[in-house]
Amino acid sequence: METRITALSKVKRIALVAHDNMKPQLLKWAHSNRQVLAQHKLCGTGTTGYQIEAALKLEVEEFMSGPLGGDQQLGAKIAEGYIDLLIFFWDPLQQLPHDPDVKALLRLAALWNIPVACNAASADFLITSPLVNEAYERETPDYKAYIENRTSGLLKEVG
Repeated sequence: METRITALSKVKRIALVAHDNMKPQLLKWAHSNRQVLAQHKLCGTGTTGYQIEAALKLEVEEFMSGPLGGDQQLGAKIAEGYIDLLIFFWDPLQQLPHDPDVKALLRLAALWNIPVACNAASADFLITSPLVNEAYERETPDYKAYIENRTSGLLKEVG
């Protein structure tokens, strides 16, 4: 598949998400990394975004709660190229009714080559990378040829 380069500025758009029983760990992590997070644009799903904003006194763009569609809103923002990093403290031991949405979110992050951290250790490695505060060129898939190939086949069937 062909790729294209997506230029990221020094200021990254960081999505912060956590399952309910992981929110305390994410809040603790975010508090420890407040200085770095303050240099970027933050967003998050419902309750997580609200708690981060209240605890850190930083502006957070809030989407809906995950089970109410927030995971899907965030996935759409990833597909649009709006999100640069995803920090998602999810609970691998707890089955949740919106597990398909969670899996779809992680799938989209992988598909669009978005750095993802799923726990405090990976978030520490991600947030302390020199690349987090520098401009960066991320290689992303170019689905134009894929879409053209699929639609031309459909047009032949119709025409």
